[in-house]
Amino acid sequence: MIQTSTSTLLPNAPILMGKYRIAACPRELEGGQYASLVSIASGRGSASTDRVMRFVPEFSTRAAASGYAIEQGIQWVRGLTRTL
Repeated sequence: MIQTSTSTLLPNAPILMGKYRIAACPRELEGGQYASLVSIASGRGSASTDRVMRFVPEFSTRAAASGYAIEQGIQWVRGLTRTL
C-alpha cells in the first residue's frame, strides 16, 4: 500500500484529481500572517478555466496556509464531481 499525506508533498506542489489541477497559492500578509488561496484549473489552451479562491482564516505559517488551501480545493472538486 502506498500512503501519501499533504505533509510529504513538496511545498506548493499541485495535486491532480481527474481533469482538475489543484494548487495552493499562499500569500504573506502585513504582520507576518499568511492568506490561504487555492487555484483549481482544468482544460487546455483557449478552453482552459482557472478558479482562484481565498479563504478567511489567516495562518501563522506558509505551510499551514497551503495545507488548508489544498484541503479546501479537494473538497470543492469532490463536491463538484458528485453532482455530475
